[in-house]
Amino acid sequence: MSGNTIVLGAGMVGVSVAWHLAKRGRSVLLIDRRPPGQETSFGNAGIIQREAIAPYAFPHDLKTLLRVLPNRSIDIRYRPAGMVAAVSPLFSYWLNSFPSRYKKIVPQYASIISLSTDEHAPMIEASGADHLVKKEGWLELYRTPKELDRREKEALDAERLYGVEFKRLNRAELDQVQPGLSSDIVGAIHWLNSWTVESPGDLVQAYAKSFEAMGGRFELAELKGVQKTATGWTVNTSEGSHEADDVVIALGPWSKDLLKTLDYDLPLFVKRGYHVHYNQPQGKPLKYWLMDAEKGYLLEPMKAGVRMTTGAELADLEAPASTGQLDAAEKVAKTLYPIGNRVEALPWKGARPCIPDMKPVIGPAPKHQNLWFAFGHGHQGFTLGPATGRLLSDMMHGESTPIDMAPFSPSRF
Repeated sequence: MSGNTIVLGAGMVGVSVAWHLAKRGRSVLLIDRRPPGQETSFGNAGIIQREAIAPYAFPHDLKTLLRVLPNRSIDIRYRPAGMVAAVSPLFSYWLNSFPSRYKKIVPQYASIISLSTDEHAPMIEASGADHLVKKEGWLELYRTPKELDRREKEALDAERLYGVEFKRLNRAELDQVQPGLSSDIVGAIHWLNSWTVESPGDLVQAYAKSFEAMGGRFELAELKGVQKTATGWTVNTSEGSHEADDVVIALGPWSKDLLKTLDYDLPLFVKRGYHVHYNQPQGKPLKYWLMDAEKGYLLEPMKAGVRMTTGAELADLEAPASTGQLDAAEKVAKTLYPIGNRVEALPWKGARPCIPDMKPVIGPAPKHQNLWFAFGHGHQGFTLGPATGRLLSDMMHGESTPIDMAPFSPSRF
């Protein structure tokens, strides 16, 4: 079976690319080893983060470095072997996080974040997924007035420059919105124009069904290889071979291995993350998505229960799970809010595909015609999938894009 475009990877990014191409009338085959939305896109915090105009930088201040170094913090942990394996991209990440470079990266990154909810909206409507999405914002909690004041200043800049909407809540206002929080919390930032999703994997699956309703096809198969031919591309899978005019690589953290077979060595590394679900407390359900900002974890009222997601773990992609970070977060979370017992015996583990300059890779491959890249979205693949699909589709059809795509070009490496 052949199609004029093959998209490799059925996470939020790959499904969104396939959706936009099918909407234009292309014949599109989407391929993944697992059903849509069952890898990295399954396990995130379920927030479409319109407020996330600044990417996560490598810490430079001495206080944070000294806190992280013992490897017991909740927000950041590391495996020495993983740090050594990724030493070159991590060093570049550290350099790009210096203020002089970072202040140039933020407006570039913000340009694509600013498209996030606008591009999710038509996909939500087309897929009939409104029941999965809440448009009430989410809460970033603070334990000290100093940190809350600092964050409010950042929020005011984001509001002025990038259209982010927020409200600062004092403790009394916070209790009206979300009762039952620990007395350690002094207030919060309520991000107003970000959206939340009660089951991230289900939203990706809804988008995938909408893609198929437009004539797109999905194949559940292991990828065996990709070869350039005289007329296009051959993609070999465990289910057979497929010919295509164009191929899009949207394999998230697994993109790097395939790229090496095509003579690309992009500086992609991973930040791993974990989640586990808890029973909702009786009589006092969690209503809002909460981030314990000064500790570094989130609680989210999901369809499967209260999900707790951890910060970042710097480790090899396939390294065995380590529950220390999750256990430490759970201990603190149970003092923040009366969550119930764990629902699952084992936690979920995933990996975020990261690039040292903190920007995704979107656009044409430098060495091959009709090969396209869409990966490296770090913490925001779920947020940025539909925007990436729209932008890449515009580029593949030779049309102008709503933002400058040079900062995201694969040729920048």
